[in-house]
Amino acid sequence: MSTTTGTREQLPRLVRAMAVIERAGNALPHPFWLFWILSGLLAVVSAVLAGFDISVVSPKDGKTVAVQNLLSGDGLQMAVSTAISNFAEFPPMATIVVVIMGVALAERTGFLQALMRVSVSRVPQSMVVFAVAFAGTMAHVASAAAYIILVPLGGLAFRAVGRSPILGIVVAYTAIASGYDASPIPTPNDAIFAGITTAAAKTVDPDAYISPLSNWFFNIVSSVLLALVITLVTRLVLNKRTDLEADPDAPGDDPDQLKVSVAERTGLRRAGIVFLLAAVAIVAVLAPHNSPLRGENGSIVESPFLDGIAMVVAVLFGIVGITYGVTVGRCRAADVPRLMAEGIKQMAPVLVLFFAIAQFLAYFDWSNIGDLLSAESARVLGDLGAPKVVIFLGILVLLTVINVLVTSGSAMWSLTAPILVPMMLLLSVPAETTQALFRIADSGSTAITPMSPYFVMALGFLQRYRKDAGVGTLASYTVPLAIAMTVAWTLLFLAWWAIGIPLGPGAPVR
Repeated sequence: MSTTTGTREQLPRLVRAMAVIERAGNALPHPFWLFWILSGLLAVVSAVLAGFDISVVSPKDGKTVAVQNLLSGDGLQMAVSTAISNFAEFPPMATIVVVIMGVALAERTGFLQALMRVSVSRVPQSMVVFAVAFAGTMAHVASAAAYIILVPLGGLAFRAVGRSPILGIVVAYTAIASGYDASPIPTPNDAIFAGITTAAAKTVDPDAYISPLSNWFFNIVSSVLLALVITLVTRLVLNKRTDLEADPDAPGDDPDQLKVSVAERTGLRRAGIVFLLAAVAIVAVLAPHNSPLRGENGSIVESPFLDGIAMVVAVLFGIVGITYGVTVGRCRAADVPRLMAEGIKQMAPVLVLFFAIAQFLAYFDWSNIGDLLSAESARVLGDLGAPKVVIFLGILVLLTVINVLVTSGSAMWSLTAPILVPMMLLLSVPAETTQALFRIADSGSTAITPMSPYFVMALGFLQRYRKDAGVGTLASYTVPLAIAMTVAWTLLFLAWWAIGIPLGPGAPVR
């Protein structure tokens, strides 16, 4: 059976599966309303459990605590009096705002776009797949803009070296979507996830703090591995498809779109020099054992430096963005506040969602239902004697299924972290390790779910070269890549756990 015939037979089944997922996902409310609905359900459950005097030994201090009724007078008083503080003190809030202000300067001045063009231009044919795939993992620093910038560039880069632009679209999109949480460069998502993980871990350890760099070492290796997997699967599987040619009447591409001007190259070079100088300055300040940025006994792991790493990351992005912008004439001193404000404006939908999430998590914590679920789940798993690896795989499957329908990573982690993180802590698994598991699940199925708005966007780019392409068409290209990436990433995690390599600075895996 030819590859084309086999693909055509599989497509109707795949299309039907995608249609079912799409209908199920469309039935879900917006994440903002989802968390308010969950808050209402939580209130009813708390009232029932409190009515039966259900109690649990708190993992915080070992004391017996009873489930509290959110529908009581005390519950209403708590909900009203703490609404503002819940939002203001929500761990990711201040961190993500600070990071975004720095990243906005790098994005709005054109630095990140130019960096992406350089990374995929003038690449030999033998290296174009890896170059586009690895650029996809680095592009996450630009958040949603990564799809808008790099996916069409992938098609251009492939066509420039005589390869199928359809394949370039697929490689770029899948690298971004199914490797979304594997960036070798700290991203705004790292700050969001770390804040949510910190809030969840505090239910067991009130002093818990998860740094935005807590999975950095793991992310660096993951990004390289995923780019290699994409390269291998593209070569062994996708290259053998016979439907990679663009339509005869497909519009031609202008290779000049990949070019970087002399001014842009100068800007990138100067920005790189400034970054290196800043990095050297940071190392010089941290080097002395009595550095004010070190912690007690000269510790870097528990230090003011790591406590303020979000500010450090924001400053680094800011100075390279300003340097590039000044060089190419896109930024003056008066423009800096405006560009930073535009970055905050772009985050407005996330901040609105954070308000609903912050209230739900506060209700969840006050009701003590989180203590009940995590303690009882840990007890059951402990009694069963299930190996850690089996538990890890179970969590991966659960989160992957949820991710197909709830495509917002922050929403999904906010929903599941309050249960999974404390449960795993009670099983002696660090919060950073549970967060690393979440990264895999949050990324793997993203490239195949039609619930993602970026899936639809990628389909639009694909239809530029193949007008009859549909949801099933794009999914049939991305499924082999997504599955291989998820399997390889999971194996890397299990090997990392077995060897015991730290996931990031001061973040032991076990």
